[in-house]
Amino acid sequence: MLSYRHAFHAGNHADVLKHLILVQIAEYMGEKPAPFWVIDTHAGAGRYALESPHATKLGEYKDGIGRLWDAKGLPPAVTDYVDLVRQLNPDDQLKHYPGSPWLARQLLRDSDRLRVFEMHTTDIKLLQECFKGSGRAVTVSEGDGFVGLKALLPPPPRRALVLIDPSYETKGDYAAVVKGLQEALKRFPTGTYAVWYPMLAKLESRQLPGRLKALGAKNWLHATLEVKAPAKDGFGMNGSGMFIINPPWTLEKKLHETLPRLTELLAQGEGAKFVLESESV
Repeated sequence: MLSYRHAFHAGNHADVLKHLILVQIAEYMGEKPAPFWVIDTHAGAGRYALESPHATKLGEYKDGIGRLWDAKGLPPAVTDYVDLVRQLNPDDQLKHYPGSPWLARQLLRDSDRLRVFEMHTTDIKLLQECFKGSGRAVTVSEGDGFVGLKALLPPPPRRALVLIDPSYETKGDYAAVVKGLQEALKRFPTGTYAVWYPMLAKLESRQLPGRLKALGAKNWLHATLEVKAPAKDGFGMNGSGMFIINPPWTLEKKLHETLPRLTELLAQGEGAKFVLESESV
């Protein structure tokens, strides 16, 4: 787990889906006067230089945020997301990409709070530097985000968005997501939980959505975006998904309006598609 560096993948198609949905949820929560928290269990470095050796080695951002940068006629939800990325690139040149905590921070008001966790010894230092001088608004903690989450729930304002997106480098990550979410729902059943996961050939990846549905949450929304068909050799990530428990009531409609166009823009070959499903009791 500690070998994973998100800098290699910053701004790719999976980040686009994850961050677009994160922005929509945080914007919705900010429309109500009551304060809320954003808790990011696997925060990464906070922001990424797209001209760094890490980012240029794979250049995945070129087929992610890079395709949206100068695109015309974007759906409103995509425009909201891209406009926030532009805040990190004031010269209008795509050189930096914000991680989830940076994006969340831009959408918080004075009464809201951001709580972030990271285990990687290099990324935690970068994360601390990213939020240096943020005061009480942001708390950066080094350590296991699942352990930290237990101590924070329920949060004082009783309103929170919890983003869970580990590296999934090991089978244990999949089990930890299910167990961590199960425990979180017992402590704070009304919270909004957004779980990102990669779409891979491995059994654990394919089974995860079903395991999340089986947790028994009364309201959930599941969105996937595949940019190409799975590789015949079974290697590589062909898409990603977001499973949201207690989503804003506006989110499903927005994704119905957004995902068809987003799939067209990010397609890398045959088999590009999206799925949007939900349950509400």
